Amino acid sequence: MKMKQKSIACIFLFCFFYAATVFAQDERKAATNDNDPAGLAKKLANPIGALISVPFQNNMDIGIGNFNGSRNTLNIQPIVPFNLTQRFSLITRYILPVISQHDITGENTHQSGLSDALVSGWISNRVVKNGFVWGLGTAFLIPTATNDVLGTKKLGVGPTAIVLKQAKGWTVGILVNQIWSVAGSENTYAVNQLYLQPFLTYNWKSGTGLTLNSESTLNWEAETTNAYINIMAGGIIKFGNQLVQLQIGPRIQVAAP
Repeated sequence: MKMKQKSIACIFLFCFFYAATVFAQDERKAATNDNDPAGLAKKLANPIGALISVPFQNNMDIGIGNFNGSRNTLNIQPIVPFNLTQRFSLITRYILPVISQHDITGENTHQSGLSDALVSGWISNRVVKNGFVWGLGTAFLIPTATNDVLGTKKLGVGPTAIVLKQAKGWTVGILVNQIWSVAGSENTYAVNQLYLQPFLTYNWKSGTGLTLNSESTLNWEAETTNAYINIMAGGIIKFGNQLVQLQIGPRIQVAAP
């Protein structure tokens, strides 16, 4: 038991110090100066900004279920934009969760591996006026889980949208998607869920920023809601010639099945 507690503590400390987002430079360097932390922070606050980025988001959840379980989730979520016309862009985001969990399905149990991937694509306004950005598109749930417990065994699809406003260091907006399963195993539950993520960020000229967002998943099939509030502080630092944004903060569960 002591070894398990030490392992959980080590994972928690790792998440606390490593819960960071590492971003690649904008391929259109004319749009953002390599040495401009404020400009980069502004673009990174926009989930569908015209910026090639590779965020790594690490979440550690403890005290789960009847067996006081724990789950560590590393979300690898690259964002790749494509210019379609002078007015519109296609912004694609790929989220691949890597999970390690203990005592979730039973006492002294452990599962680890990939979970299902979420691939989203938005048609977005390439020319931003008055700081207003919008995106409309489609989200796909891909059954990539390497362990039956970690996935749905379903292929899903549904609409997704995002709208945000940036002004005077502030970024405020909301992201939403609705997924329905359309194919997959007949031995697992159908997927019918709504995801909502309102977000608020303020960045100073130094690139330092504060972010408040919430993540709510409404499972219409099971009639349950899972919701978190995330509070993050971060800043822009430089590794050699590469600007990197690091963020850290608590993740508070406010609703659970």
